[in-house]
Amino acid sequence: MADDNHADDNSHTHHEDHEDHETHQDLRARWHTTLLGASETAPDPAPYADNLLARWAEPQRRYHTTAHLTAVLDHIDVLEEHAQDAGLVRLAAWFHDAVYAPDRSENEERSARLAERALAEAGLSEPRIAEVARLVRLTVTHDPAEGDHNGETLCDADLAILAAAPDAYAAYASAVREEYAFVPDEDFRAGRAAVLRQLLALPRLFRTPYGTAHWEGPARANLATEIDLLTV
Repeated sequence: MADDNHADDNSHTHHEDHEDHETHQDLRARWHTTLLGASETAPDPAPYADNLLARWAEPQRRYHTTAHLTAVLDHIDVLEEHAQDAGLVRLAAWFHDAVYAPDRSENEERSARLAERALAEAGLSEPRIAEVARLVRLTVTHDPAEGDHNGETLCDADLAILAAAPDAYAAYASAVREEYAFVPDEDFRAGRAAVLRQLLALPRLFRTPYGTAHWEGPARANLATEIDLLTV
């Protein structure tokens, strides 16, 4: 029986490795299309993909992983007609959590600076670089100005997890807790509940017409449920 179990374990690991490889190949293809579509020159996208995918796969990440990146890009696909320039929104998605340390508060700023350096090297124009960096910095507050269609698209795509089915939302909340494993439970519960209450107090979580219609209600229900669980 031990050998059978070992074989099962190997099969499971092989399946996960295959899925990871497929995910990375898909993300590479998406990155190539996005970068070449935005650049004034024709840079080799591969080195940038290598760097970014390595960052998104760092061991301290539990929620802010390549799965999150894929989900945000998928949500941008749904919302792209709302954006003024969906290509730049997609670039911002690639960089928005590229620098991520749960115990640091300046992740978005460092991610924006990384975008500025990398995209300048990759041959993007200064206005396009500035817009990508602005969008990355916007994910600090997720509060785009009225009429900022690029910002609304990115922020809605990033927050769409809040409207996930209850089991997927529970997995998200659990992964966030794991990223903050260094925070004592009582402190985490208080801090997380405060963040969720701030979100619930917003007039609108989502700014795009699609997000408002499809994600607002489920997200508010999920947030209220998590607050209840945190304050038992």
